[in-house]
Parts: sequence; C-alpha cells; structure tokens
Amino acid sequence: MKRRRFFGVATASVPAGFLSGEASASRAATRQLNRKLPLRLGTVTYNLGRSWDLDTIIRNCAETGFEGVELRSTHAHGVEIDIPPEKRREVMMQFQDSPVRLVGLGSACEYHSPDPAVLRRNIEETKAFVRLAHDVGAPGVKVRPNGLPEGVPEEKTLEQIGLALRECGAYGNGWGVQIRLEVHGRETGRIPRIRKMLDYADHDNVRICWNSNKTDLLDGGVETNFNLIKDRISLVHMRDLFVEEYPWRLLFRLLREMEYPGYCMAEIPESTDPIRVMKYYRTLFRAFQDLV
Repeated sequence: MKRRRFFGVATASVPAGFLSGEASASRAATRQLNRKLPLRLGTVTYNLGRSWDLDTIIRNCAETGFEGVELRSTHAHGVEIDIPPEKRREVMMQFQDSPVRLVGLGSACEYHSPDPAVLRRNIEETKAFVRLAHDVGAPGVKVRPNGLPEGVPEEKTLEQIGLALRECGAYGNGWGVQIRLEVHGRETGRIPRIRKMLDYADHDNVRICWNSNKTDLLDGGVETNFNLIKDRISLVHMRDLFVEEYPWRLLFRLLREMEYPGYCMAEIPESTDPIRVMKYYRTLFRAFQDLV
C-alpha cells in the first residue's frame, strides 16, 4: 500500500476524539454557543443615519435586517427633549407599528466639569431625556464621561461623575429608564476608571454601553476589561468590523458566553450607498457569530 493511502486509511479508522480530544471539545463548545439566541443588530444614528428622518430610519433598518436603533440627539430625526406630548406619542407609535425597536436615546450629557452650574445643567438635561425616553418607549438613555479636568484630582472627578450617575440612575429608575454610561473619552474611556465610576454610583440602574474602543486593548486587554464590567453591560456599540486591530472575534465570543440579551449597535460612518453598506455589515456581523 502506498504511504499516503496507508496513512489515510489508518487515520480514518481511528475515532476523531482519540485523534484530538481538544479539537473535539472545541467543536462541542462552538455548537453549544451557536444553539444560544443570536446577537441582535441595530444602528446608532451617529454618523450613519444622521440626516435621516424617522420614516427613513425605520424603512432602511427594516430593509437591511437591522432590528433596533439608538437615536442620537441633535440629528435630523428630531426626537429631542423639547418635543410636545403629541409628537412623543407619534414617535412611540411609529416604532410600535414597525419591526424596528427603539433601543435607546443617545444624549451628550456628561458630568466631569468642575463648574457646579455646568454639572447641574447636565444632570437636569439627563432627567429630561429620561422623561422623553419614557414617553417614546425607549428603555435607556446614553450618557458619557468626557475627560479629566486639569488641576482636579482624578479620584475627585471620578467620584463626582459617579455621584451624578447615582442621582440620574435613581431618577431613571422611577421612570423605568436605564442610564447607560458609554465607555468614552481619551482618559475616561479606560475601563478601570469606568469601573470606579460605577462603584461610586452604586446603583443598579446605572448600566454600561460598551464602545469597542482602542483603549479596551490596554489595562490587561479586552477580556480582562470586559470581565471587569460585564455585569453592567446593557448596550454595545461596534465600529466597522473590518478594523483588524480590534479583536472582534473575541468580543463576539465574550458576548455569546455571557448570553448577552441586548443589542449590538453599528456606529459607522455615513455612506452614499447606505443600504448596500448595511447589508454587508449585517452579513459580516452574522459571520462573526458563526466563527465563535
């Protein structure tokens, strides 16, 4: 018998588990993950969708298989804290009558300023967004840290942000609306600092919006950082999935392993051919799930 044929027959006659128990276990783990509910895909209207009205947002998402949307404040859809009650009911009904869910509202509220008046203005604006979210049927409001002021001790700023989050979280709890702290800012986007903000907030209604930043790769890497705050993640933002410097496959595995129940939101640039881009994004999003 020729050497190649001999080894082929010999290998075929040995049980697969005997040849590679480790590989077999890996395949079993993959099958187990894939039996779980798939991750849900949505989009943020920053920057894709920034010039769309609500009808266009819903139509484009429905056509491309995007299940949800986070509406970013100040953009063309016009869902802002100053709209009247009748407009709020109209927005809620538009989503209720469509296959697309309103996942949340994206504010630019932040709590790091050393000026008490600026801090109070941002807290009160957050509360206004909470009331708006309640009225339009959105389960959460995104807020953000956005820097460490010069001349102020870091720990003091982190505590100030945390205490502001506690006040907003308690207020949102009364309206059934989560406060979602986006992992954001050049200094404040470091996950250990985000964890400190959460600890100072000490409120179950203060959640996390994972933001898929470069800073996730620091401080021990993505898995270490993810595990530090995974008990609070209720929203995920994702950049372009072709960005190879970010370990997307690892992030997908971590989300699947924790049986993440929320949405993954594409936060990608505008395009002159948005439907085509969104379809490609959804295909790649599904492919990553199949790889873990």
